[in-house]
Amino acid sequence: MADPEPGVNAMTQFRLLGPIELETATHLVELGTRKQQTVLAALLMDAGVPVPIEKLIDRVWGEAAPATARSAVHSYITRLRRALSQANIVDGDTLAVQYRPAGYVLCAHRDQVDLHRFRRLLDQARSTRGDDLRKAWLLRDALSLWRGQPLTGLSGEWVESVRREVAQQRLGAVLDLAPIEMKTGGGNAMIEQLQVLLDEHRLVEPLIAALVRALADAGRNAEALECYAEARQRLATELGIDPSPELQQAYQSALRADTDRQRPAPAPPKAVKTDLVAPAQLPSDIRGFTGRHTELARLDAIATQASDQSTAVVITALSGTAGVGKTALAVHWAHRVVGRFPDGQLYVNLRGFAPQGSAMSPDEALGGFLHALAVPAARLPVDLDARTALYRSLLAGRRVLVILDNARDAEQIRPLLPGAPGCLALITSRNRLTGLVAAEGALPLSLDVPSPQEARQLLTRRLGGERVTAEPGAVDEIITRCARLPLALAIVAARAAEHPAFPLATFAGELREERSRLDALSAGDDTTAVRAVLSWSYRTLTPAAARLFRLLGQVTGPDISMAAAASLAGLAVPAVRGLLAELSAASLVTEYRPGRFVCHDLLRAYSAELTRRDDDLTREAAVRRLFDHYLHTAHAAAVLLNPHRNHVEVAAAAPQVTLGEVPDRDRAMCWFTAEHHNLLAAVQRAGDTGCDVHAWKLAWNMAEFLQWRGHWSDRASVQLAALAATRRLGDRPGQVKVLRGLGTTYAQLGRFDEALTYLREALELVAERDDDSRANIHMGLALALETKGDYRAALEHGFQALSFFQAAQYTTGQANALNMIGWCHSRLGDHADALAVGERSLALQRRIGSAYGQACTLDSIGYAHHHLGRLDRAADCYRQALALFRELGERSMQAAILTHLGETHAAAGDHDEARDCWRSALTIMEQLDSADAVALKERIEQLGTKTGI
Repeated sequence: MADPEPGVNAMTQFRLLGPIELETATHLVELGTRKQQTVLAALLMDAGVPVPIEKLIDRVWGEAAPATARSAVHSYITRLRRALSQANIVDGDTLAVQYRPAGYVLCAHRDQVDLHRFRRLLDQARSTRGDDLRKAWLLRDALSLWRGQPLTGLSGEWVESVRREVAQQRLGAVLDLAPIEMKTGGGNAMIEQLQVLLDEHRLVEPLIAALVRALADAGRNAEALECYAEARQRLATELGIDPSPELQQAYQSALRADTDRQRPAPAPPKAVKTDLVAPAQLPSDIRGFTGRHTELARLDAIATQASDQSTAVVITALSGTAGVGKTALAVHWAHRVVGRFPDGQLYVNLRGFAPQGSAMSPDEALGGFLHALAVPAARLPVDLDARTALYRSLLAGRRVLVILDNARDAEQIRPLLPGAPGCLALITSRNRLTGLVAAEGALPLSLDVPSPQEARQLLTRRLGGERVTAEPGAVDEIITRCARLPLALAIVAARAAEHPAFPLATFAGELREERSRLDALSAGDDTTAVRAVLSWSYRTLTPAAARLFRLLGQVTGPDISMAAAASLAGLAVPAVRGLLAELSAASLVTEYRPGRFVCHDLLRAYSAELTRRDDDLTREAAVRRLFDHYLHTAHAAAVLLNPHRNHVEVAAAAPQVTLGEVPDRDRAMCWFTAEHHNLLAAVQRAGDTGCDVHAWKLAWNMAEFLQWRGHWSDRASVQLAALAATRRLGDRPGQVKVLRGLGTTYAQLGRFDEALTYLREALELVAERDDDSRANIHMGLALALETKGDYRAALEHGFQALSFFQAAQYTTGQANALNMIGWCHSRLGDHADALAVGERSLALQRRIGSAYGQACTLDSIGYAHHHLGRLDRAADCYRQALALFRELGERSMQAAILTHLGETHAAAGDHDEARDCWRSALTIMEQLDSADAVALKERIEQLGTKTGI
């Protein structure tokens, strides 16, 4: 990524070239509604310059500005000031929105705004003469700032004008970079960028010519010639012109190259198309990092090898004992070389040695990487092999740095390795990973403890040169008794920094005493000294903080929130906040995001040992309180996500349990997102420790979130754990619910035989008088069969579901069953029956107030009207459905409705309206990376020759 100008706070950054964001050193600041974000963007566009309020109103609303626009701007700016104050607190910045006679001004350096930095780098590149390497470096840095569509999610005429302007600037930058990359052997890296841009600028001949040359330069002559032929046809059809001389010259060059190749190799498959996203997942650099010069030089040499490699990805395995500083070295070095990897940096903590077996699976890690590479949840492949293939396709032709931190073994790593040259994978592990070295040719780099001089530098950085120089003997003893292990040295330094008046000899002496006391804990390895340091630091805590530290060893997931910690300890949040601050000051926990805390693996293992020794009787109650926190907060959040779902009852939470704050639907979704991995671990741990009610009910409440986010494998795994729990409990009603959930999950995964098996087992177990459960099972069977395409069988189960829902007097179920019946009628060609049933469903959906149900039913009714030839009424239904889905923020369904509405307009002969609808749908599909985008694009191109659908 591009470095800011000197003097600019690199920690606080505004981002407009993608989703609008404000990032501090520790977190992203919440920026409020889309209108509020538009106000921020309007101010950032002229950062440091007053913007008149009339200009702000015009940018935000255009001609449709409401009468209350002026007061709304005042309100948005008040909220933005609160948001900016968060960044100031974290990074010590002076960001502010000030009022001046000429208007509002956002006081920030323009280089803290990615768009202004992008433009500065372009200006510098274009003023560079005779130095292609520097020019290419500047252009790569500029392009690396792009993370997707500028101002993602915002709308309006001004927003569109900004997008058009910066898109042209990006196009120019890529066209400037392409010939340099091809001259220096980097043509492969340009091909995907050019292909992505060609989708947006289909008639720009210099872009087409650059792609033809890049393909030919890479030996992909057949693709180059095909690209030219397609472009020539487009130019003739849409503009009525022949290719320009520049494009014809590129074609002739490709043609000659193709002729000269006696045995042309088959062209490699085209890379998967996606928005050009450069993920930036690196954790913050280590402040005060020192030493490791030999290792840094070795890594620099390996990075150079990655740039020159033409046959395979370069893999480096960085191994060493716990606490030796592997992660610190990897992250520090990665920040030094981000410029060598302009296509992004991926990072994941694989938790390979986390206590209680909570290591991250390759499937889970790939899901995070694919999300960072802009693959929408709905497009995530289900199985590991398919995820690996998609991941490697997305990295093909790119220069990406992949850091796999804290890996357990080679099997955990292999699916996460890129497959193409240009990328570099840096792995840290306590194991040497010899299998990876032997099979994948990984370059091993063993990290030992730092030298005594480097250890002294570490203490000097943290305590100051004067204090270290004043007591050389004490410093030497501290270094020796900490075994030069950076983790231990950091803990001692933190304690010494808290007491600047204490001589360092005091800490050396205490270390000497604790080491002799803890001989019984020695395991004959490098962790012995660490235990001594941890024990000494632990014994300085107040009794309440020491108790909390011991209980943190029972945390099931990778981190813990303030409310969860309060529940674990059985304390109020204000009390636990102070205790966590005490632990943080002692370097025993880290607040890596506001309100969220992590422990180093050694610290968690040590605290777990202490709990087994000192808190064996209270440990079980603490863990149950933690499970109660997760279950009851998940239940409240699930009800907010879908109030019409058939929710399970949960018993009252234990005393002293604090629930998470989920006051509305958005906060509920944010809570689930933050706690995702903790909840997965809690389900497993609850089942393993006899808390089976918590296990299955927590899995049930997670189901809706996991489905909406596309975490299919997670949803299946927690439901399988839930099924085992209900069977151990002998809970037949619970088994029925879980079996039904498993059936619908496996149907959505396309595993229909398993889906039907689970659903039929549920039907066998359900009580004869339980009409509600029987109805839901038949709805599950209908859904599975409809997804499979067996509409006749699905219709039969839909009727049975309706009958049971009527007997149970469950209106929501009746409405959904009627919609299923109507849809199946339409798919079977019975549109009149479908319409009659759909109208009944819609009346019920409106009575219960289900916006989602109304929108789905209106879509079904519109489909029936369309096929009955009632095109005006179909269009009206689709517009109503579209408005509801927009209100709900359900984007994939918006694209589906726009596609249906376009079909109706096309059938009516209104091709302009059809084209507008389909283009709007295509925009959404491309943003979601939908597989339907290609087919819709072809329909738009062919629309001019059609007379109907």
